[in-house]
Amino acid sequence: MDKISFIGLWDIYGGLLTDVQQEITDMYFNLDLTVSEIACEKGVSRQAVSDCLKGCKKQLEGYEEKLHFFERLRGLSLQHSFKIADVAKWSEGFKSAHPELSDEVSALEEILNKDYTAEVSAAISKPETK
Repeated sequence: MDKISFIGLWDIYGGLLTDVQQEITDMYFNLDLTVSEIACEKGVSRQAVSDCLKGCKKQLEGYEEKLHFFERLRGLSLQHSFKIADVAKWSEGFKSAHPELSDEVSALEEILNKDYTAEVSAAISKPETK
C-alpha cells in the first residue's frame, strides 16, 4: 500500500484507532517524521513505532476490506470528475455551435467551476433534523 492510500484509509477509519495509534500515524504520515524521530519523541523504541505502524496499516486495511468506504468514495469522486469533464466538453461544443446562447453556457460553466467548499462545510456541520 502506498502512502496516499494509507492516508486515505486513515482519513476514513483513523478515528477507530486508539489515541496512541492515531498520534503515531499522524506524526509519521501527516507531520512526516521518521520512525526514529517518533521513537525519540514518544520515548519508545524504533521497533515499537514500526510495529505500531504495521499494525495500524493492517487494521485499516481490515476495515476497508469489510466496509469498502474508501473504494466507494474514490469511485464516487471519479464518477463526479468524469461527469464534470464531459459536461465541460459538451458546453464548449455547444457554445461553438450556438454562439447566441454563449451567456447561458457561460453561466453553466461558472456553476461547473464554482468552489463549493463553504457549502459543503456548512452542510456537514449542520445537525441532522428528522
